[in-house]
Amino acid sequence: MAFDHDRGVDDARFGRGIRAIRARAGLRQIDLAERAGLSQATISDIERGRSDRLSIRTVRAVASALGADASLELRWRGGEVDRLLDREHAALVGLTVELLTRCGWEVATEVTYSRYGERGSFDVLAMHPASGVALAVEVKTRLVSLEATLRKLDEKARLAPGVAEGRFDTRPRAAGRMLVLPEGGVSRRALATHDAVLRLAFPVRGAAARAWLVAPVAPVASLILIRMPAEAPRPDTARRISPRRLAAGSGQPVTSVVVHGDGPDDRRSPLPGDDRRPRPPPQSPR
Repeated sequence: MAFDHDRGVDDARFGRGIRAIRARAGLRQIDLAERAGLSQATISDIERGRSDRLSIRTVRAVASALGADASLELRWRGGEVDRLLDREHAALVGLTVELLTRCGWEVATEVTYSRYGERGSFDVLAMHPASGVALAVEVKTRLVSLEATLRKLDEKARLAPGVAEGRFDTRPRAAGRMLVLPEGGVSRRALATHDAVLRLAFPVRGAAARAWLVAPVAPVASLILIRMPAEAPRPDTARRISPRRLAAGSGQPVTSVVVHGDGPDDRRSPLPGDDRRPRPPPQSPR
C-alpha cells in the first residue's frame, strides 16, 4: 500500500484492489473478515477507501488473508529516500570489504549470477586463497524479512563455489555464508526478536566469527555486527566542534572497522593490521 500526498486516492485504490481480489476468490466480506480475524465492518471500511482509520497491521492481515502483500512505501523529495538507503548500504558494504581484506580475503562486490533459473547478485563474494574457502556475504542495513533473507542467502551459498571459480579463477573446496548488520539498537532488537531462528541459521558470532575470518579452516554460517561511522558534521556546525572534542568523542578514526558480537560477554579480538591499544584512563588532577 503506497501513501502519497493525496492519501484518499491511494486508500481508494487499495480498497478497490481488495474488493477485486475478494470477488475473484469468490468470497463475501464476512468470509474475508473471518479469515483475517476481523469484523465485516472493517473489511467494508477498507473496500470503501477508509483504510487510513486502521493500523498497518490490520491492513496487512486483510491482504494476507487473500494471499496478497501490502507494503508501505515512503516517498520524500522525489526519490531521496532510496538514495539515502543506498548510501547507507554502500557504506556498510565498504566496511565489510575492508574487514575481509584485512583478514586476507580476495573480495568482489555486486557479483551477478544467473544459474539454473536462479538470478541475483552477491553483495560481497569473497575467496580465502590459503584455505580454499569461498564466502557468500549478505549485507543488510535492516532485517526486514528474515525468511526472504535466509532463503536468498541459502541460494547464494549453494551457487557460491561455481560463481567464485568464474570470478577468482580458483575452484573453492567449500563455501560459507555470513550475514552483516550494522551495530545499533535496531539490529539488536531484530536479533532479540528472531533469536531462536537466527542462532540456528548463524551459530558462529562475535569473537568466534572474527577468529574464523582470519583462519577459515571449514565453512561456517556466521553473523557479525559492524559499527557504522558517524556522519561528518556539516560545514555550518563543524566550526562549533573543536578537533579535540571530536577526537575524544569518536575514540578512533572514521575508517576503522569495529565488529561486535551479539551479547554483553563478547570481547573484541585484534585483526591483522589492527595495532590500536587501549588508552590509559585519564589521571585526575591533584
